[in-house]
Amino acid sequence: MRENFSSACLKTVHIIVLNYKRVAMDIILASGSPRRRELLSRAKLDFTILSVDIDETPHDNESPKDYIARMVAAKAEAAIEQLNINLKNNQTDLPESFIVLTSDTIGVLADGKTVLVKPINREHAYSMWQQMSDNTHEVWTAVQATQISLLPQLSEKSELANTPNYKQAFQVVNQQQIIERTEVTFIALTKEMMRNYWDSGEPADKAGGYGIQGLGATWVSRINGSYTNVVGLPLAQTLALIKDMTDTSI
Repeated sequence: MRENFSSACLKTVHIIVLNYKRVAMDIILASGSPRRRELLSRAKLDFTILSVDIDETPHDNESPKDYIARMVAAKAEAAIEQLNINLKNNQTDLPESFIVLTSDTIGVLADGKTVLVKPINREHAYSMWQQMSDNTHEVWTAVQATQISLLPQLSEKSELANTPNYKQAFQVVNQQQIIERTEVTFIALTKEMMRNYWDSGEPADKAGGYGIQGLGATWVSRINGSYTNVVGLPLAQTLALIKDMTDTSI
């Protein structure tokens, strides 16, 4: 079951590890995905969760690369705006500098153009699976790290009351984005397999309508690339991105 997180408050996940050097900058994971939270937790990082909602409708003739790049940028903007609201309402305390981490995962058919998103309904899922059956598709995940600093003149909460929008409360110091691609090959799928899988409830909230970390793994005959990328966050590449931005060994 997907865990719900309020966008009006932050939930801190505490990871305590002996002899571990923490990243020298606070991290906010702008995602309600339990899978991304679990993956980032494996790296033994302290991070805070903020769930954001955006319109994920693809634009006409939008390429997969442009789509996921736009999604992670939009999620970052939504997160910063929500943080500003929370700060102005005294609902959260923020450090003077922090990283907002956003991610988006899609499937892409062999044609390199058709995007496989979360299924709208059973028929939509079946349509995607039929195209993926006995075929190889790609899973793309975009990750964006946005380093944010609170403007010096707004470091006192009393001054935030006159701040009309987040752009005056925060400034983007650094912003980097990566896109990781993994090839996944499916076995031939029968109608019964698709029906049983849909009825399991697992496909509903996953790009391409399957979870490789769950029952969906029984459909996978071969994978070429990062496994965690297919789950929803390319862990090694994400850690390298954070390391590059913070200049910290992790």
